[in-house]
Amino acid sequence: MGQPHFSQPAPLTRMADGTVKQINPFSGTEVWTVPGRANRPLTLVNPHPSPIDPDSHERHCSFCAQRVLESPPEKSRVISTDNGFKIVESTSVDDLAKPWEFRRVPNLFEIVSFDYWTKNYGYQLPQERAQRRDRYIADPAGKAHVLSVLQTKAKASGMTEEEWIRIPESERLEGANAFFGGGHDVVIARRHFTDGATLDNQLAASGSLTPAEHEWYMKLTIDAMRDLYSSNRYVRYVQVFQNWLKPAGASFDHLHKQLVAIDQRSVNAEVEVAKVRLNPNMYNELGVDYAGFQNLIIAESRHAVAFAGFGHRYPTLEVYSKAAEPMPWEQSNDEQRGMSDMLHALHVATGPHVPTNEEWHHKPIDVDMPMPWRILLKWRVSTLAGFEGGTKIYVNTIDPWTLRDRIVPRLLEARANGEIASNINIATECACRVNSLRYNPYL
Repeated sequence: MGQPHFSQPAPLTRMADGTVKQINPFSGTEVWTVPGRANRPLTLVNPHPSPIDPDSHERHCSFCAQRVLESPPEKSRVISTDNGFKIVESTSVDDLAKPWEFRRVPNLFEIVSFDYWTKNYGYQLPQERAQRRDRYIADPAGKAHVLSVLQTKAKASGMTEEEWIRIPESERLEGANAFFGGGHDVVIARRHFTDGATLDNQLAASGSLTPAEHEWYMKLTIDAMRDLYSSNRYVRYVQVFQNWLKPAGASFDHLHKQLVAIDQRSVNAEVEVAKVRLNPNMYNELGVDYAGFQNLIIAESRHAVAFAGFGHRYPTLEVYSKAAEPMPWEQSNDEQRGMSDMLHALHVATGPHVPTNEEWHHKPIDVDMPMPWRILLKWRVSTLAGFEGGTKIYVNTIDPWTLRDRIVPRLLEARANGEIASNINIATECACRVNSLRYNPYL
C-alpha cells in the first residue's frame, strides 16, 4: 500500500529553505517550523529550586494528604491492597483518615456548575446521590466538612464571614448538591513531591509513578468518565485533561487530572464527525499510517501506538488505542493498561520539568461513527504571539522529526533502566503495519 492520496495539502511539507509546513488533517490547524528556531532549548520551570522541609511533603497544598478536608467530599479512591490496587467508593467523612493512592473529588470551582444543569435542564440529584448527601451531612463531622468547604467557596466569590453567617444553615447546605451530583471532578495523586525530595522542584509528576500506579491513576479517571455519563442523561461529552505545572494552566503543582461534563460535543469532535463520515478509516490513514510513512512512529505495543504529532500549536506526542471498542470504560483491562503504559512512557521521556497538557479524545456517546480513543501530550514550551493571532498560522519551534529524535533516546534509556513497561517497542523495533487501529469495523 502506498501513501494516502490527499484532496487537500499533505499534512507535512518541507520547503527548500528547510521550513516545515504542517496541516492537522483533522482540525485543519496550520503550523510552521522555521529554520533556526527548531533546536532551541526547552524553557524549564523552576531551574533554581529552594530547599523544602521534608515534614511538609503531605501538607504543601490543598491537594496534599494532610489537607483532605480542604476539598469537597470524596467520591471514590484507589487504595493499596495485598494484591495490588483497587477502586473503592467513599461513603463518609471517616474515610478521609484512611490511606489512599488517588482520590476523586468534586472540583470546588466548576467550569460547568451544578446550577447550569438544574436551571437549563431541570436536572435533579439522582436518588442514590441524594441519599449519600443526606448520610454524609447527618454525621456532625461530615456536616462541618461540607460547611467549611462551602464557606471557602463563598469567600472566594467575595462574601464576608458576616454575610455567610447570616444565611440560614439549610440554605447554605443547598450548595452541597454540587459536591454529590456535579459534573466537574478532579482525580488527585497522593504525592506532591517525590519520595525523599529535599528541593521544591522535585515534584511527583506522571513519570514519577510506577507503571502500575499510573495504570490505576488512569483506571480511576476512566471510571469517573463512565460515572459522569451514567449519572446525568443530559451529558453529551466528558472532557478529560491534565494540566501539569502553572505555565500549562495548573492551579497547583500537584499531579491531578480533571473531568468536565458538557451538554454538547466538543468543537474538535464536531469537525471530526463530519470528516469521519466521509472517510471512516481516516484515523488510520491520516494519523497513524501517515506517521509511519514519515518515520514518526515513536513506540508501539500490542494495544497502543505513539508518534510525533503534526499540525499542533505545541510539540505534541500522540497516543492511539488499537482497541476495537472506542469507549475507554468498555475496553479490557489489558487494553486500558496498554494505553496507560504508553502514556506513562511518554511522560517519563518528557520529564517532570516540562509544562504539559494531556488531552483525551473519545467518541461522543451520541455519535454513530467509530472513532478511536486517543490522548495528546502537548509540551507548553512556547507562547503564542502577534504573528499567530494575525495569520492563524502557528509557529511550533520543534518539528515532528526533531521531537522524535528528542524522545526516542530517552525512551530507550528508560526501558533499559526499568522505568517504563518492558513490552513497549521503540522506534525501529515497531512493526508500523497499516490499519493497526481496530476501531474501524469495515476493516
